[in-house]
Amino acid sequence: MKSLKEIFRIGKGPSSSHTMGPMKAAQIYASRHPEAHSFEVTLYGSLAATGKGHMTDVAIVEGLSSVGPVNIIWNARERLPFHPNGMLFKAVDKEGRTCDPWTVFSVGGGALSEGENDTLGHGGDEIYQMQTLGEIQEWCERYGRGYWEYVEKCEDSDIWDYLREVWQVMQAAVERGLNHEGVLPGPLGLARKAPTYYVKASGYKAHLQSRGMVFAYALAVSEENASGGIIATAPTCGSCGVLPAVLYHLSRGHMFSEERILHAMATAGLIGNVAKQNASISGADVGCQGEVGVACAMASAAACQLFGGSPAQIEYAAEMGLEHHLGMTCDPMCGLVQIPCIERNAFAATRALDSQLYAAFSDGRHRVTYDRVVRVMKKTGHDLPSLYKETSAGGLATEGL
Repeated sequence: MKSLKEIFRIGKGPSSSHTMGPMKAAQIYASRHPEAHSFEVTLYGSLAATGKGHMTDVAIVEGLSSVGPVNIIWNARERLPFHPNGMLFKAVDKEGRTCDPWTVFSVGGGALSEGENDTLGHGGDEIYQMQTLGEIQEWCERYGRGYWEYVEKCEDSDIWDYLREVWQVMQAAVERGLNHEGVLPGPLGLARKAPTYYVKASGYKAHLQSRGMVFAYALAVSEENASGGIIATAPTCGSCGVLPAVLYHLSRGHMFSEERILHAMATAGLIGNVAKQNASISGADVGCQGEVGVACAMASAAACQLFGGSPAQIEYAAEMGLEHHLGMTCDPMCGLVQIPCIERNAFAATRALDSQLYAAFSDGRHRVTYDRVVRVMKKTGHDLPSLYKETSAGGLATEGL
């Protein structure tokens, strides 16, 4: 597995796979062809089907326009074999001749791949020797360590500075979102809800206030993402509200130190990394279970660690967070990261806290491991028809338009 820096990426929303990844690909291709007169970019599958709602064309133009104009071709009917989010870049000279075709895939969380024979190397080296949570849990229990200590053992010494920066971005997104009012961009005319939820939650008694605040924090970050604001993937843009909501709530309500929050983030990143390595965090590949489901698992594990959970209890919390999102489709209305994405972040944040509590009542022993659920998530996602995987061709995407 690669660094947690690949799970926690800082950038603009609304989509890591449809915005961050394509922009990075465009920047790479522009650097290879500074002499080009113009560019031709073909988008395939999910990128073409929901790219306009996700501002994929805006991201690509921004990445290439410093060199020359861009002609974008939308080919939603064709899906390239390796991944649904395929792109074909071509440089065009003054005579209109194309050269150096480059096929690249945006595989989730802002990461890129050239397919089976990937030579990009932008994700860095494989630094985690263990590939499953079961192996890592066994190491923790054998040596009396925590998951975050395994992260510290494998990562470079700057990982804590990086996670601190990510935490600052997460907090800033919560606070901006709580103060922003108005309508989100796009044809849905969806009003921001975070400020209203925050004000209403303040009037309730402690228990309901706590739950309402978690809703508000998750809505705040997700609405910032939907409007193209700066957020941190956790593990994706579409699921970026879950972990920040839980951590922001616990840091304020229980006064956990920054150091403990960063340790919890490291554990959360490890949970996301295992899912990315052994399945997928791309909604276009496995549905929303790979985005919001994995985000819930990450937040569940982080919360359980903060409350003193053992490695077994933390693994159990993560397992529940993902298991109870199995089969969740990715069917955004108008291809926007708004309905049902924003509400899903809010509900997943509260479900993460429920998973943490349930695991804390247990001794950590249970039948189905997190690793097994990750395998099931991958199989379930690949069994889902493409119309339920970020194409806006089925499910909720076809209702109420």
